[in-house]
This record gives sequence, structure tokens and C-alpha cells, in this order.
Amino acid sequence: MDLFTALQTSVSGLQAQSYAISNISGNIANSQTTGFKRIDTSFVDMMSETTPKREVSGSVLAQSQLTNTIGGNVVASSVPTNMAINGNGFFTVVRKTGDSNGAATFSGTNVYTRRGDFSQDKDGYLVNGAGGYLTGTNLDPVTGQATSTGLLKIGNTSLPAQPTTSLTYAANLPATPATTASATSGSDVYNQLPSAVVLTGATVPGPTVPSASAGTFVNNSIAGPSITAYTQTGAPVTLSTRWAKVQDASTTPSQPSVWNLYYASNPSASANSTAWQNVGTAFTFDSTGKLTAPTTSPVSLGNVTVGDYTFANMTMNVGTAGLTQYADTSGAVTTNTLSQNGNSAGTLTSVAIGEDGKINGTFSNGSVLGLATVGIAQFANADGLKADSNGNYLQTAESGPALVGLNGSTITGASNEQSNTDIATEFSKMIVTQQAYSANTRVMSTAQTMMSDLLNVIR
Repeated sequence: MDLFTALQTSVSGLQAQSYAISNISGNIANSQTTGFKRIDTSFVDMMSETTPKREVSGSVLAQSQLTNTIGGNVVASSVPTNMAINGNGFFTVVRKTGDSNGAATFSGTNVYTRRGDFSQDKDGYLVNGAGGYLTGTNLDPVTGQATSTGLLKIGNTSLPAQPTTSLTYAANLPATPATTASATSGSDVYNQLPSAVVLTGATVPGPTVPSASAGTFVNNSIAGPSITAYTQTGAPVTLSTRWAKVQDASTTPSQPSVWNLYYASNPSASANSTAWQNVGTAFTFDSTGKLTAPTTSPVSLGNVTVGDYTFANMTMNVGTAGLTQYADTSGAVTTNTLSQNGNSAGTLTSVAIGEDGKINGTFSNGSVLGLATVGIAQFANADGLKADSNGNYLQTAESGPALVGLNGSTITGASNEQSNTDIATEFSKMIVTQQAYSANTRVMSTAQTMMSDLLNVIR
């Protein structure tokens, strides 16, 4: 290497350190930018000669080193639609290109970002602070099925009234029920009820306990679940039930335990003054307390008439082990699961983001239902993405195609991902870069002095 080459090499060193200080400057400037990924600098040596005996250090080349796979700190936010990705992945967004006839127009090309400070715009679309509109799958809150893919729109979603058609129930019936009558008569319920109102098989509709016999029935049965069901218009109706054991298990003759389920026909009357309707199914249990009949689920309850309203073809889902008959010292029914599929009309009151990326809405009627699923993409080589303005990234040949889904990552709602820039580290790099820059200037001045000395020799 001659003196002129030394000068050129020191110039390349100055350029490389200038490039590095430029990246450091950008990192520090964006230390508070949501979802920003710092850009580090790597240096590549360029040999001036390649002969093994004559290898001399040559110029240097500075290149950017992306940190797209390094996450920043996640901090809580007061905005429920803000979200942060824990792990790999990017939010899929599109950019607004303008307005046409009063309607917004958007780019047809997806871009990707870690900036998750999304909030609703005036039209209900989710947009982040850099103008990226979130995409994904919109869901029908009633059915849970996908309705469209593309821009996510929350807006003022309303929930229509849904009539109750099915109950989900799981409970343990006591092997020896404790009733008012059993304490004095020394018997369980099966000896006290008229035979005309009990079933050992299946008959829909089942027999009815008339209101005149309601007192005797109540004294010889135990309270079952009570639940609020909803009519076609969303009006609430209280459905009260009672269990009656109509047959005890016996080995001689061989017979299982049998229970009947009844519901009150008049929701506004007292238990002792309303008629009680048998649902028309005998629930039988073997000696181990396992349900043996009915063998299929859901169980048909037929048309359930409560007051002036009839729930057509109502069913009760008890699953494969939803009902059992085990000993219980209380002698009462132990309810494990009780729900129904109806609801009154409701309006959206709040939203929350689940770990699976589903946007759930809470409605004024108490229902919590899925509204949309956030669009997430991952890349085999995330550092191969091309950075764009506003914290966006573009797919390239080096990054590979977008892989849809979280794939092991999770979403944290009401949170934001901070920049992964560490100020202390950047200051340390700044000091090192400044020293390297000064050293290169010293090389230039030294080479210049040597050249001047050489010229003086010639003179």
C-alpha cells in the first residue's frame, strides 16, 4: 500500500464511520417511536491485494444491520385497541391513498408493521398512529363465522335478540336426596308422587303435576337449576326446575335409579301454587352413578311453555358425563355447568384483544362475542424486509413470502411495543464511532506529512 492508497483508505474509514454515526443518530431520534426497530452498522473489510504474501488491509464498507426480530419493551396503554406482538410477526396493514366520492380508498398492497397503537377512526376502522389501517377477518358476532377479509371495522356493532333454543347443563344428583317429606316419612321422593306424573321411560310431552298438587310435589323433590331464558323479542323469562327421584336402584328386581326433571309453568307464581311440567325424559343411572339413559345428547325437551311463551323444540346438552349420581351429604343438586344460547338485544360497550389475536366485544346485555381476528404475518427472514416510512416494511425476495398467523406468538391487548433502541448502548457506540472517526483523520494528516517529507527530499 502506498501513501495515496493510505489516504483513500482513511477516506473510506471516514465515510464508514459517518454512516455509522448516521444510524446512531436515527436510532436515538426514534427512541420513543412506537414499534421502531433500531438499525445497527456492520463493517466489511476490502483487501487491497490478494496475494498471500502481500495481503494489506484496504478500504472498509459500512452496511446496515437490521434488528426486525428483536422486540422492544411492552408497556400498558389506556386504549383497549392498542396491541403488541409477543414474539415474531408483524401486523398486516394497508395505506390510505385518498377519498373518492366521500369514501376512503386504500392501497391494494399489504405492508407490515410492529406499530400497534391502533384506534378507531370516524368510520370505525382501526388505524395506527402512522396511518396504517389494520386488516384481518371480520366475524359475525352471532354465529362466530367469518363475514369478510380486509379492513377491520368495529364501529357501533349491535347484537340482535336471540331466542333460547338450547341449555347446557352439568350436575351431580345426590344418591339420597334430602326433601321435606323424606325427613318425616322415612322415604325418598319416589314413594310420595302420584304415579301419573312420573316417567320411567320417555314421553314428550311429559305428564304435568297440577297446581293443586304442587305443594306435595315440592315437598318430595329437590331444587334444580334456575336460569333466565329469552324469547324471540329478547324478553327475559325465568325457567325454574326441580328434580324428583322416581325410582330407586334395586338388585331384586334389577332396576336402575331413575330421575325426572320438571319445570314451573308459571314463572310469576310460587313453587307451591304453579303447575310443574315433566320434560318427558327419564334419566337413569347405574349402580356406579353413571348416566345410562338417555344415551344421546342433546336431550329433547320438546316445546317448553312458561307463562305465555313457548320455547319451540328446546334441547338440553348434558354431554357424555354431564349428569352423575354420586353420594352427597347435603342431599342437594350440585350444579357444575349451566348456560343457555339466547340473549336480549344489546349494543357494543367495550372491546378487548385476546392473546390469540381475536377482538372480543362486550355488549350491554352481558354477552362477550368475537368481532374480528387481527391479521398477522411472519417471514422466514424478517431482516430481509425493506423498511419504509411510517414504521412499515415491504416484502422482498430476501424476506420470503408472508406466512399468515401467529405461529406461536401472542398478542397483548391495551399495550404498545416501545422502540428497541437502548439510549445507553447508542451513546457507547457514539463514543467508539467518534474515536474511530478521529483516528481516521489522524491517518490522513500523518499520510499528508509523509508526502510532504517525501517532496522535501526531492527538493
